[in-house]
Amino acid sequence: MVNEQLIKKCIKGVKSAQRTLYLNYAKKMFVVSYRYTNQKEDAEEIVSEGFIKIFQNLSKIVYHDEVRLQAWMKKIIVNECLMFLRKKKRMIYDEHEVRFLETRPEVESTLALKDTLKAILSLPVGYRTVFNLYVIEGYSHKEIAQKLNIAESTSRSQLTKAKTMLQSRIAKTNL
Repeated sequence: MVNEQLIKKCIKGVKSAQRTLYLNYAKKMFVVSYRYTNQKEDAEEIVSEGFIKIFQNLSKIVYHDEVRLQAWMKKIIVNECLMFLRKKKRMIYDEHEVRFLETRPEVESTLALKDTLKAILSLPVGYRTVFNLYVIEGYSHKEIAQKLNIAESTSRSQLTKAKTMLQSRIAKTNL
């Protein structure tokens, strides 16, 4: 269990405490990273780099509770994902608008979580990144535009295209 005492030990550099913190959150952070990269090795690399930053910056936060700690760690991992994708130059944005199609309720109710993740992972990197940041992480288009160094309209366009592509793929799997 993660608590303030464990965090203090991590800050002091106690390896067993750092290992405990890592083991408590590595899988969750891997899932976040994998949603962006769709590659196991890349996601593992990002988690490793992310935890280095987490341990380096742990002394800068005030521990309130496990929920806030996890949110802070997740933010670091998401930023690591974005930096990784920029380095790999794998984020491609298209300025052309696509008409948004409403999701049919019967499709939403029958789609399994596994199928949803599979569909998200199949999106092109740019679409997937904006979709993850907006829908899953809760960033606004303005924040996404700043993080990715793109126009807000590009963020909106990428989200629209991601939703359209997801709807198309979901409809095909439910036919």
